[in-house]
Amino acid sequence: MRHRTFERQARSYSQACLVEAPRRWLFVSGQTPTDAEGAAPEAFEDQCRLAWGNVERQLAAAGMGLDDLVKVTVFLADRRYREANYTIRHEVLAGRSPALTVIVCEIYDPAWLVEIEAVAAD
Repeated sequence: MRHRTFERQARSYSQACLVEAPRRWLFVSGQTPTDAEGAAPEAFEDQCRLAWGNVERQLAAAGMGLDDLVKVTVFLADRRYREANYTIRHEVLAGRSPALTVIVCEIYDPAWLVEIEAVAAD
């Protein structure tokens, strides 16, 4: 993909991401921390990894991967998950830095502690 990031931050995101001449766009709905049976683990760390895995699964279904992410929005159920969220995001993205917004809010299902939506382009 042809894209450039601006003002890359140490916390695995950039202030902006410019996509030049994309071939395809993929808009990934909020991926919940649930498995194929609809179950969500209790621990935030497990939920966060599962939600990221679900994002990766949607990317793969479109023939894309984490390198194609240009924008990510993470919804957290509570501020206390900020650092764990950063740690896991940093681990998953492994040096990639899409544009990012983190929002602390009430999430659709009270059992969910995190939800992740994304935009990808190639």
